[in-house]
Amino acid sequence: MDRAQALMDNIDTFIEHLFALAVDDDPEVRKNVCRALVMLLEVRIDRLIPHMHSIIQYMLQRTQDHDENVALEACEFWLTLAEQPICKDVLASHLVQLIPILVNGMKYSEIDIILLKGDVEEDEAVPDSEQDIKPRFHKSRTVTLPHEAERPDGSEDAEDDDDDDALSDWNLRKCSAAALDVLANVFREELLPHLLPLLKGLLFHPEWVVKESGILVLGAIAEGCMQGMVPYLPELIPHLIQCLSDKKALVRSIACWTLSRYAHWVVSQPPDMHLKPLMTELLKRILDGNKRVQEAACSAFATLEEEACTELVPYLSYILDTLVFAFGKYQHKNLLILYDAIGTLADSVGHHLNQPEYIQKLMPPLIQKWNELKDEDKDLFPLLECLSSVATALQSGFLPYCEPVYQRCVTLVQKTLAQAMMYTQHPEQYEAPDKDFMIVALDLLSGLAEGLGGHVEQLVARSNIMTLLFQTRCPEVRQSSFALLGDLTKACFIHVKPCIAEFMPILGTNLNPEFISVCNNATWAIGEICMQMGAEMQPYVQMVLNNLVEIINRPNTPKTLLENTGRLTSPSAIPAITIGRLGYVCPQEVAPMLQQFIRPWCTSLRNIRDNEEKDSAFRGICMMIGVNPGGVVQDFIFFCDAVASWVSPKDDLRDMFYKILHGFKDQVGEENWQQFSEQFPPLLKERLAAFYGVSVCVVIGGVAGEHTASRSCRALVEGG
Repeated sequence: MDRAQALMDNIDTFIEHLFALAVDDDPEVRKNVCRALVMLLEVRIDRLIPHMHSIIQYMLQRTQDHDENVALEACEFWLTLAEQPICKDVLASHLVQLIPILVNGMKYSEIDIILLKGDVEEDEAVPDSEQDIKPRFHKSRTVTLPHEAERPDGSEDAEDDDDDDALSDWNLRKCSAAALDVLANVFREELLPHLLPLLKGLLFHPEWVVKESGILVLGAIAEGCMQGMVPYLPELIPHLIQCLSDKKALVRSIACWTLSRYAHWVVSQPPDMHLKPLMTELLKRILDGNKRVQEAACSAFATLEEEACTELVPYLSYILDTLVFAFGKYQHKNLLILYDAIGTLADSVGHHLNQPEYIQKLMPPLIQKWNELKDEDKDLFPLLECLSSVATALQSGFLPYCEPVYQRCVTLVQKTLAQAMMYTQHPEQYEAPDKDFMIVALDLLSGLAEGLGGHVEQLVARSNIMTLLFQTRCPEVRQSSFALLGDLTKACFIHVKPCIAEFMPILGTNLNPEFISVCNNATWAIGEICMQMGAEMQPYVQMVLNNLVEIINRPNTPKTLLENTGRLTSPSAIPAITIGRLGYVCPQEVAPMLQQFIRPWCTSLRNIRDNEEKDSAFRGICMMIGVNPGGVVQDFIFFCDAVASWVSPKDDLRDMFYKILHGFKDQVGEENWQQFSEQFPPLLKERLAAFYGVSVCVVIGGVAGEHTASRSCRALVEGG
């Protein structure tokens, strides 16, 4: 019998002995009692439930233990309990005790302040040591689609509960803040009656350490308690903006972080009310004399950029002046964060950045850094990422800078491939290459192709990039290669077309959802190739169609197949668009499989905003219905729903929808149509009537009517 099984067989005896040790004088024993209870909470919560009240009381005491290691171990209990379904039931009555304890644990200790150099206000002239700089990992480019919902759920910035990265060890402050964060997500507004009375005393406390902890509390609860906090934000946000000018650097830095947690609300208000004051003060803090404040302000401003998007356009000149000035102030670590803020700005304002005045401000310092860095310097990663966003935003405005940037990217790809080949042949003599150099170079080339469009054609003509694209099987590199292939297909298909016979089998074999981002980008590239190849795509349809149909029908298609800026409710959108495009150029080849994918196809695309990709996909589905009308009969309601998702289709596409809807109605007859349409939701009925003149019945009916309609339509379709 193994030890784990032996423990499970004697679990009650073990718990009994744990309780006997709970008040031991030795802090090491108390720490291990807490650790054991946390582990049991994860694996055998059923055995703890009868004792839960006593355990919670014990953990409340230990979270205040004078030995911080014991307190930290006990604090882990609240994090673990918050993940259990019983959390709300067993903990609700104890919140009145727990919340003040967690809040108290969020203060910096004297040791923390010493480690963080909390008494040092100005250190911007002090160079960073290399251990201050965390290793960076480039995230390969993933193709995205615009989605109906405009904003994320707000959880994207919850990776750290505060900004004290110098305290690399997990400590009581971080654990208490994390526990409060997760409990806020469990209890939502129910937490506030226990917190609000404490907050007022904290936020206006004369001691900076206490005040700082109050600002951290506000940030920790932002996600979970946002709805309940809204009435207080008109007063709290101006107070937090004032805290950005506090004389203590640690107060200024935590105020940056907490304000970033409320950026979504700030942007939802009239700009002059909170956005403009917040932006102004954050830009001042970006130029703060303290490196920690610079870092926090830069990160917070990047979050604000993501939320505000084009709301920032009127202030672009002022923003760019500040960010460019920071180039001359920043030490190594913060320079990398500055690149991210500039790249995020470009992503957020897009083509509005393409003004001569802005280009003159922004490009010289970026190109200077570009020229300073050697090919093997890993600082190229964030700079390349930044330039990729800038190139996409500037479009033709990037033309004066594109040739040296393009050539260097191709060189980076060549060098990495050459090093990989040498390593494969002589692993004892050569080191394996860092694949990130190739990935960031490919992603910047994608940014150039997307931004410059047809202008990139001459650069591609003078390089061997097409022969370099698929010389590695590494999934992350393939992911970026497929994204670049799709962008080059759109920008200069003349150079892609000669390689199609070689590329299509590779794309087909990478339609494997186990490598989801690779699959995503391969699928998108196939769709772009379809639109350029037209009927010449016919020899390749069977090479990819079965895999695409299988992907779109997977019950749990991973959400990253549509990793977009909105809520991920339509996981198969990119495969759906590519299937539609295949059907658009080769309807005879794809239409026979219509019945196998029409339902998931429709549900995938109903949430996508009107755009060119959606337009071509729907044209394809209409053409396939023309070839094989029987393939849509059983799922016609889903087609109706997908058609109704269009806000303003082009006139000829609207005509295609009109003909199919009225053709179906005419085929089945008025009575059967009325019975069939009774199952439509009210909004769908209204939209079909308003946009396509399809009258629908609003009276009784049911399943029998649906079956009658389907039978009638099928009979008519099959009968010709």
